Amino acid sequence: MDAAVIGGGVIGLSVAWRAARAGLRVAVIDPDPGSGASHFAAGMIAPVGEAEFGEEAVVALNCDSAARYPSFIAELELDAGRSAGYRQTGTLHVAVDGDEQAALERQFRFRQHLGLAVERLTSSQTRELEPALAPSIRGGMLVESDHQIDPRAMVPTLLQACSRLGVQIHRSRASLLVDRGRVTGVGLASGERLDTSKVVLAAGCWAGVVSGVPAEDVPPVRPVKGQILRLRGAPEMIARTIRGESVYILPRGDGRVVIGGTVEERGFDTSVIAGAVYGLLREARALLPDVAELELVEASAGLRPGSPDNMPMVGDSTTEGLIVATGHFRNGYLLAPATADAVAGVLAGGRWPEATQPWSPARFRRTAEVSA
Repeated sequence: MDAAVIGGGVIGLSVAWRAARAGLRVAVIDPDPGSGASHFAAGMIAPVGEAEFGEEAVVALNCDSAARYPSFIAELELDAGRSAGYRQTGTLHVAVDGDEQAALERQFRFRQHLGLAVERLTSSQTRELEPALAPSIRGGMLVESDHQIDPRAMVPTLLQACSRLGVQIHRSRASLLVDRGRVTGVGLASGERLDTSKVVLAAGCWAGVVSGVPAEDVPPVRPVKGQILRLRGAPEMIARTIRGESVYILPRGDGRVVIGGTVEERGFDTSVIAGAVYGLLREARALLPDVAELELVEASAGLRPGSPDNMPMVGDSTTEGLIVATGHFRNGYLLAPATADAVAGVLAGGRWPEATQPWSPARFRRTAEVSA
């Protein structure tokens, strides 16, 4: 076995598929692949729409990964023989009052300063693009370059592509096996052992509790709860993702609609709270009144993997042969292409791309050493 990947979410499966495409013999170990945050996510690919003040380097990395998506998906669908649910729909940010209008203007100016393609819209222009929006909408910002992936299609497609390329899928818990500072393999719950000198730790918010990882290499990852709603019933209601100040409404194009998403520090709690459901529906209805007429199909909660600075942790650990790939927070799907390309390249004998250096887990080790 050339490499093993602990974790079968979108990051782990993307790494395994890319590595197998490079000719490596790969195994993925996960009790239930694709059942974690990757299953519950909305799947927005929105590097421009989600750009944050003070995170210019992050924006550049996010845009780079988004630019890889068309070829990434084309190759994935070719290998899997099925659709991954990729759609280029754009995002329309909207404001419902004067304060939100002022905030949206600041967001627009910030993106202009970064050279990102955005368009400022008046109230009438906004509602002309999406007639179902509430009459109270004060203005908008159009991001044509944002797009989306359907996680409920993407994960099965990744699994099928991996299977066709010979990736072993072990539905089991895993423990890292280390001897004298070097990876020697992965242990399965059955007692079976997979011998390999290279392991990728891609277990999302559970990466910090995987057995056998040396203490100095345990990633400082935490679960960040997100509650999300899935509805259906009106294929023509909206054509683009609609984003307000505290809610997004994402159309799948076939009548399915996703509404999200909360950001909560609740540990490993995945319960769905009535107040959160009410709040999401209330905020969504203020933007799009017809939401109230849709059928509520699912209310669920997932656990995003957050890091101390909310940037991914992707890179070498201090244990020879152990690569960390977690902490993608709200951008697991967005950053899957860049992460998979970088990690698979290193597994195949290459070097880390310069662009991924800000993701290195070493940034937290240095902080720990200084504190000590």
